[in-house]
Amino acid sequence: MDELTRDKVQQRTLWILSISQIFGTIGVGVAPSIGILLAEEVTSNEAWAGLARTASTLGAALLGIPLGNLAARHGRRIALASGWWLAALGGLLLVPAAQFQLVVPLFAGLLMIGSGSAISLQARFAATDLASDDHKGRSLALIVWVGTIGTVLGPNLGIPGRIIGDATDLHIYAGAFLIAGVAMAVAGLLVFVLMRPDPLLVNRGSDQLTASAIPTGQRGGIKRFAVELRHNAPARYAVVAILSAQVVMVAIMTMTPIHVTHHGGSVSLVGVTISLHILGMYALAPVVGYVADRWGYRYSIAVGLTIFAASLLVGGLHPENMGWIMTSLILLGVGWSFINVSGSALFATVINKRERASVQGGVDALSNLCGATAAFAAGPLMALSSFSALTVIAGIVLLPLVFMTVVAPQRVAVKR
Repeated sequence: MDELTRDKVQQRTLWILSISQIFGTIGVGVAPSIGILLAEEVTSNEAWAGLARTASTLGAALLGIPLGNLAARHGRRIALASGWWLAALGGLLLVPAAQFQLVVPLFAGLLMIGSGSAISLQARFAATDLASDDHKGRSLALIVWVGTIGTVLGPNLGIPGRIIGDATDLHIYAGAFLIAGVAMAVAGLLVFVLMRPDPLLVNRGSDQLTASAIPTGQRGGIKRFAVELRHNAPARYAVVAILSAQVVMVAIMTMTPIHVTHHGGSVSLVGVTISLHILGMYALAPVVGYVADRWGYRYSIAVGLTIFAASLLVGGLHPENMGWIMTSLILLGVGWSFINVSGSALFATVINKRERASVQGGVDALSNLCGATAAFAAGPLMALSSFSALTVIAGIVLLPLVFMTVVAPQRVAVKR
């Protein structure tokens, strides 16, 4: 395939990924908001509700590697469509769970919606399959950025859910999850119908490549992921960046609503703070992509570390001032964006293209697992200490990445 045709396929791929990402993330965005409310209502037990809250994150962690392996065998089109459809099935399963207060369908549905989170992450890597090395950051950042639309709309599906409920006698949450399921099904349909040729298969040299053409030894996602990290220093650096940013961001973000309400903040203030945090995570993604492509991944990660440090310092020194806490959360989102986008783009650049999909599934699964662990651990840590102490612990988590970025950059041999 000549360079001009390859560029056209890349542009088409970016358009398809962007549109499908908007539909898909609308459905995914409902889980951490309305999903939490539904869990509390159905279980009437804080412990069980807490487990239900993490079900979608655990689902994303469990499904990341299988979906990556599916992409490695059959291409992005099949993997992305399958992931969105599985998530859609989960969303539709939550309709009877909400309507009839059913516990088992609740857990199963939230677990399956995790497939949407996993496939949303895979989509950002799909954007880099045909991108040139000096445009990988911007291509990946575009998909991260368009996801903002769905992430903002998803938590507000209760409003149209109420309208549907009034017209059909469905529970408000059932109506919301019905919309979510349809949106994710549409995302899968768009990818399945329109993503031809498949960017991952084109990148391997032929859009007719099949599973039989992929060496058997390259199909094991977990094993390949471990081998890649052992022998590929830049990939190891990228993974440390992605995981460090995820752990710090999730731990602080998870406990901020509790911290704010304990200091007299209203539910509205919590909502505004988290919304601004999410805006910080995604709104500047195109800028981050440009910085990473223009000045290099290590430079962009260093910027993210600096912003993270400012966030933790502000939050740790002024834990009782809600204005400073809000500022801290905004900076936390921006710092995460710089490190996550840059680390992901670097990872996509340094991985062998025949191993890319399955290994990327591994890092996504590990990222979700670390996020779930951080969310689970943050509560007891803050209960035993304080919000300020939590920011100190988060700073300690970042030290290995600081060392790799500032003290020993030559050891990771980061390109550009």
